[in-house]
Amino acid sequence: MRVLAAMSGGVDSAVAAALAVDAGHDVTGVHLALSRSPGTLRTGSRGCCTVEDAFDARRVCDLLGIPYYVWDFSAEFAEDVVADFLAEYAAGRTPNPCLRCNEKIKFAALLDRAVALGFDAVVTGHHVKLRDGILYRSADAAKDQSYVLAVLTADQLAHSRFPLGEWTKTQVRAEAARRGFAVAAKPDSYDICFIPEGNTQEYLTEKLGARTGELVDATTGAVLGRHGGVHGYTIGQRKGLGLDRPAPDGRPRYVLGIEPVSGTVTVGPAEGLDVSVLTAQRVVFSTGAPPPMPLRSRVQLRAHGAAVPATVELVDGRLVITLDDPVRGIAPGQTAVLYDPDDEYVIGAGTIIRTS
Repeated sequence: MRVLAAMSGGVDSAVAAALAVDAGHDVTGVHLALSRSPGTLRTGSRGCCTVEDAFDARRVCDLLGIPYYVWDFSAEFAEDVVADFLAEYAAGRTPNPCLRCNEKIKFAALLDRAVALGFDAVVTGHHVKLRDGILYRSADAAKDQSYVLAVLTADQLAHSRFPLGEWTKTQVRAEAARRGFAVAAKPDSYDICFIPEGNTQEYLTEKLGARTGELVDATTGAVLGRHGGVHGYTIGQRKGLGLDRPAPDGRPRYVLGIEPVSGTVTVGPAEGLDVSVLTAQRVVFSTGAPPPMPLRSRVQLRAHGAAVPATVELVDGRLVITLDDPVRGIAPGQTAVLYDPDDEYVIGAGTIIRTS
């Protein structure tokens, strides 16, 4: 099989490419240049797609004896990931740019080009299993990435390979060290790659403006203070609200809602964060077709959160998810991923547009 190994410059993609070579595939390595002005060096775990990362990927390919290329996807990344991130925040939603990058860049733009050039599949270092076209959780629960890949279509999954599904992170690092890869101990990247300094609030204020406004009590409608910018607040936040005076009932207040146009941040008691029903659009099912509805499922609502039991219906092309027990702090813009009742494999996913 002729495969394209997506090389981030990290340890996971290095070992995934090595395993593809061991399997006898005709492997070509490619590093994605996603920034028009990439940094030279990483700072610990901050950022990715630096010049250093490109060099690390090249060294691995040299050791494996496979061709290596750098493909420029900076224009696609700027439009489909960065611009989408800013538009979602401007609309008062909470996006996941890593999930969008997987959907639009690594398994859309990259895969389309790979297939057009005659490659059979794209190999990546994601920690997830793929069985009969269905995504299963990784053997390493702490590193499982099925949540961020749940937006992939059946056709995209058919052209994808994930060699690390049965491996733990410890095993991956040990294998990289055994092979002499310099990236064996390289830290994982955990911040938003286009905000390497890690200050999302500062980045959003620079790009979108501060959008100052009032802090309003959801229960009484009283104005409890003014704030310096909506981008300094997230749904569920308690600390650092900057209230000029306490709530009338004296209870702690949390951010319940953000209205970016008027700059209004609504605050209220903790129970105001409880979500029992949510609606999601941009629905994708792993098999390409919806299963029989209504559906009993476990639903994961955050990249690092536990899946919770729920009943799911499909209404006018949207998912209506009723949780067995309320979950606090779920915001529009986040992704709801459906798993089977035993929480083993992905059924589908959608972007949350409404909570109640």
